[in-house]
Amino acid sequence: MTALIGIVNESSLHAELKKWYGKMGDQYEALVDGYLIDIVREDLLIEIQTSHFSTIRNKLTHLLPDHPIRLVYPIAKCKWILRYAADGSTLLGRRKSPKHGRIEHLFTELKYVPQFARHPNLSVEVIFIEQVDIWKNDGKGSWRRGYWSLVDRKLQLVESRMILSDMEDYIGLLPVGLPNPFSSRDVVAHASITPKLAQNMLYCLRKMDLLSVVGMSGRRRLYSVNYQ
Repeated sequence: MTALIGIVNESSLHAELKKWYGKMGDQYEALVDGYLIDIVREDLLIEIQTSHFSTIRNKLTHLLPDHPIRLVYPIAKCKWILRYAADGSTLLGRRKSPKHGRIEHLFTELKYVPQFARHPNLSVEVIFIEQVDIWKNDGKGSWRRGYWSLVDRKLQLVESRMILSDMEDYIGLLPVGLPNPFSSRDVVAHASITPKLAQNMLYCLRKMDLLSVVGMSGRRRLYSVNYQ
């Protein structure tokens, strides 16, 4: 029996994005073939996934053959960090994170489901947002973070959005000016991203059959685009 996926422990960010994305006539938390769907808009199933793409593999496996699905993923281009005392109400500090999300961060999650990315029934919508992270000094977090806990994430505003639905959309995310063939080092240099982000990107595009490995340069693979 298919497990029902509900809204237990729904974060503020997820709830606020669902409210922002919704339109008149939408159905919320509707049951489709045994799965709870965030938003059902006529024939379109809309899933807002703020993280952990690995958790939706089964849902995509069972629903994509018969239903068009829009997978909505927020990326924080700007993030504010608010720190509260253990009581949860005393604000101890507020600062702006030096980190800025980019479209390439999509591949950090997409690497868990690259086999679905080119399915004709799947489209991915990236929403670039300003986000607020709420931390609490409750002693329950990781020792690496001084035992602080990230207790919630909130939507501040939506800056822009981008829909990816075909191979040209994904190939278009590669930086301009790449040589042919190119390596992960070339992607790092041309896109000004970290090696890890470049590796995730190339892994996904290769699994999507949009890139081929055509040789080696030392210990680095050389890639070529399959479609021009």
